[in-house]
This record gives sequence, C-alpha cells and structure tokens, in this order.
Amino acid sequence: MKLITLLALTLTAAFFEKSGGAFSLDKLFLLGAVINQGALNNVYNGFKTLFQDAYNSATSELDKLAVTVPSTTRQEEYKWLGQFPGLREWIGERVIKDLSVDGFTIKNRDFEATVSVDRNDIEDDSIALYKPLFEQLGETARQHPDELIFQLMTGGFSQTCFDGQLFFDTDHPNGDQGTWSNKGTVALDQTAYENARSAMMSLVNEEGKSLRVVPNVLIVPPQLDATARTILRADKQANGSTNIWKGSADIMVVAELSSNPTYWFMACTERAAKPFIFQSRRSPEFVMLDKSTDENAFLRKEYVYGVDYRGNAGLGLPHLMYGSTGGA
Repeated sequence: MKLITLLALTLTAAFFEKSGGAFSLDKLFLLGAVINQGALNNVYNGFKTLFQDAYNSATSELDKLAVTVPSTTRQEEYKWLGQFPGLREWIGERVIKDLSVDGFTIKNRDFEATVSVDRNDIEDDSIALYKPLFEQLGETARQHPDELIFQLMTGGFSQTCFDGQLFFDTDHPNGDQGTWSNKGTVALDQTAYENARSAMMSLVNEEGKSLRVVPNVLIVPPQLDATARTILRADKQANGSTNIWKGSADIMVVAELSSNPTYWFMACTERAAKPFIFQSRRSPEFVMLDKSTDENAFLRKEYVYGVDYRGNAGLGLPHLMYGSTGGA
C-alpha cells in the first residue's frame, strides 16, 4: 500500500496542476488508468524506493570478512598482501619492505538480476503485487557479495592465494621462520576449536614477531550450529566442568555452507586487513526498460527492471582465517 499511496499522491499532484486547481476523484481514477511516460516514471520511482529501502536494511557479513577496495580499472593488483611490517628500533637506515615481491590480481566481473512487470498489472493498478519482488531484488543485490565470499571460503582448500599456496594449507612459507599452517582436517569439537585458536594466535611474521591474530568468529554450516553453540555458549562441558571457552568467539551460521556439512572455519575480523577482499568497480544500480518503444514493451507488453554492478571478490590474507574439512 505504500507504493500505491506514493503513486496516487504523485498522480494527484500532476492532475491538480494540469487542471488548474480543479480536482475530483473520478477524474483521478481515469487519469490513473492511462499509461504514459509520466505514469511509468512514477512506477519506476516507486519500485526503486522499494529496492533501495530493502537494499539499505538487508543484513550482510561482507564488512566482517572482507575489506572493500574501490576499483578504477578492469583489474587491480594487490602487492601489499603478505607484508606484515613490525616496528623495530631505528638503527642506521630504514629497512624497506619490498611490496613488489608478492602480488595478487583480482579481475572485475559483471553481475545482474532482471525482473519484468506485465503492462496489464499497471493498467489495473495491481503493481502492489510486485512489492515483495522488488524488495527481494534489493536484498539480493546487497547480499550477493556475501555469496562470493562464501564461495571463496569453501574453495579455499583448492584455490591458491598470493603466496602460491592453497589458501588453506599446511605449509605456507614464512621466510626464515619456516612454514605455518591454517588448515585442519578434524571434525569440530572443543579440542579442535582450542587447537585452531592456538594455531592462529601463535602466528608470527618473517621477523619472528607475533602477528597478534585473535580469532573472534566461528563460522559453520547449519549442520554444525548445535556443535558451535555447545562449544561457545554452554555453561558446562560434557563432563560437568566449567566451559572456559564460553563467549570466546561469536558464531556465524552460513546457509551457503550447507553443501559442505563438515566444513568449519575460524576468522579474525577485527583487524584493518581481512581474510578476503571485495573489489567494487561500480555499485549496484537500479535500471529499467520502460518506454513504449522498447522491444520488450512492444512485443511482450512488459516493462523490464533490474540491477547490475561490477566488482569481484578475491582471497585476502590466509593468516586471518583457519579452515577445516572436518574429516571430509
């Protein structure tokens, strides 16, 4: 009804202005039955408002798991990945980090979603039926980057990151410090959680200084929701002793992980850098084909609306994430 009210008020103002101040409900009804470009513009504005409101209010995990980087070209190279400069006593000249050693390129991609509205529904003032559709379109546009991140998360066991190793691997290189691991293969339980947490907090940079990584989120598929809650929210352990890990991390249950029911992850999301990168070339834009001369209107008596954006997601810092296949 919000959309109908918006359109009615707009049409009322338009008719009132054209009629020189004379106004009647029957004339407004006749005006509302006529489809002209002005009326279609009002319809577009109503749909866009529904889209934008839903987009703005939709929940997203993007900011927790990824750093968003603006892009100005077809692709961007991230030479800073892997560089963790620690402060040292300044004796002699500065020791300059070579940011050209490690690089990782993310290419932008195009994404879209499109819906159509039957002309008869506009003529019959039935456009309120489309309210859920355009609200869903807004939610989908806001949450699509999350989908890209979760795809990268499950793919991290088979995709390489900036250091040439798999994102989740047991032998990431670390200069003279040897190698380090952010990969597990055991099922999620309290012992596995404790070991993963310890491994992440023990990471050091190439100078041997602590990276001060503190995992604060346990990420699981719906099938492991109860297990995660037992580890992080129960007052007591199975043997009756105090659960010392209660409240040590938040729980993120991800529906997109359900196809891998044994996978589980831990992440440090409170640093400036993040486990993943979301590269934004162009923000989601609500667009339309709603002119009577458009092919869709002429041949199929429908008006087309959609959203599109350019960007992509890529693997960021594996130091900030731990992944286990859970025995799969």
